[in-house]
Amino acid sequence: LTYRLLGIDLSMKLVNIEISTQFFVHLKVAAAAGLVFSFPFIVYELWKFIAPALYRKEKRAVRKAFGMSTGLFYIGVLVGYYVVLPMCLNFFVDYKVSETVENTISLSSYISLFMSMVLMIGITFEFPTVIMVLSSMGLVTRSSLRGLRKHAIVVVLCISAIITPADPLSMIVLAIPLYALYEFSILCARKEKPEVEEDEEDEDEEETESETEEDDTEEDASSDGDEVKQIGAAEETAEAPESPEIEEASEPSSDESVNLT
Repeated sequence: LTYRLLGIDLSMKLVNIEISTQFFVHLKVAAAAGLVFSFPFIVYELWKFIAPALYRKEKRAVRKAFGMSTGLFYIGVLVGYYVVLPMCLNFFVDYKVSETVENTISLSSYISLFMSMVLMIGITFEFPTVIMVLSSMGLVTRSSLRGLRKHAIVVVLCISAIITPADPLSMIVLAIPLYALYEFSILCARKEKPEVEEDEEDEDEEETESETEEDDTEEDASSDGDEVKQIGAAEETAEAPESPEIEEASEPSSDESVNLT
């Protein structure tokens, strides 16, 4: 119905050749729809999990990347559903080995193609977020990405060939937005790391190390104090029973002095 509203004519008739296919198709579609609609919540939970392990500057960049990830995922899903999938279906429906052989497309094959293509394109559109995260950690810079443009073209074409079927037109149509995402990733990546930022990061690391050392010294001091208290208590308990023995020993000495007198 959506394709008809957009003016895309797909004269395709689906058939079911297995008894349980329609039931499992409902489950697959429900799971895929749940993944698509719950994607912002999944990204939020992932951010809450990794945020405590990041520095303040890393949190800023990663927060921006995670904020962009939801929009990029939905853009990729729309591109796959409205652009790439109709072209692939037209290619396979119209392609015939012979006029005597008619294409009878099963429901399971259509759903598997639909889900794999749309979801994989949506995930592939997350490439700029990965670059932003790596750039915040200092692993990737703009100059390094610009120097890898030739390699990026080859990788983009390979990814497009894996996602799409053997149709070269659909592969090129998908490769164009993917390479545009690579250029967008270059803009998202930060420039060469300035020395000021390196010094500030070193200061942050030194502060954290000094704080941990102070905590360790306080713990050691408290443990030493507890040991001293325990030793003092042990000495007091050891000296306490000796005093009556001394008194008893002194009493006979007085009696002996009386006898001597």
